[in-house]
Amino acid sequence: MAEPVVATNKVVTVTYSICDASGEVLEQSDLPVDYLHGSDNGLFFKVEEALLGKGIGDTVEVTLSPEEGFGEKDPSLTYSDKIENVPPEYRKLGAEAEFRNESGGSIKMVVTHVDNGTITLDGNHPFAGKTLIFNVKVVGVREPTAEELQQGVNPQQRPTMH
Repeated sequence: MAEPVVATNKVVTVTYSICDASGEVLEQSDLPVDYLHGSDNGLFFKVEEALLGKGIGDTVEVTLSPEEGFGEKDPSLTYSDKIENVPPEYRKLGAEAEFRNESGGSIKMVVTHVDNGTITLDGNHPFAGKTLIFNVKVVGVREPTAEELQQGVNPQQRPTMH
């Protein structure tokens, strides 16, 4: 029997790392995660295409420009204010706050700068504006269950490579 390979409507199990152009690891998952290949799984098209036809133990390295990945940084998603206008629990680097508008939309912002009485929050994805290198290893390929074909793989197990 032939070894299974990555193809449309196969459940693929991967481990991965995402690095910036200098090689610094930005995100890594050594715990295997599953996705349904060829579905609305959240993977970038270029990464999914590179995995097509690969077998267990194969690895791929895919470089995405900002345009192919998380986009360029949007300056309109950056906000600076006097630190006293921000609740104390958000006055530290890396603090996250979620804001909602009148129409029910929300945006998560991260404190990226605190200095001289001012604070800056950024609503861009942390990987926006970066060239990214995805290193993905196939650790499993199998047929999906009927439920997985209909509903996709458990969203909590999806890779965050999107």
